[in-house]
Amino acid sequence: MDVLQAAKELARRENSTAGRVISRVFRKGLQNNGTNGEPPKEEFLYKNGIPVLPHREGEIVTMEHIRKLMDEEDL
Repeated sequence: MDVLQAAKELARRENSTAGRVISRVFRKGLQNNGTNGEPPKEEFLYKNGIPVLPHREGEIVTMEHIRKLMDEEDL
């Protein structure tokens, strides 16, 4: 799924704008990237401050997967 499309979907769900959603997610990614040189303590691997999901053979990540993870992480 395209990033802009995902942001628009989240914005619609949150009654917000895509710009606000992108800014919030980007800000959170920057905060999680850490400025002290230590890797994030969460169980996810991070790339450019964004958590990278493990590869799952034969499984396609959908917005439903993303929503479930966001709900679990209280995002």
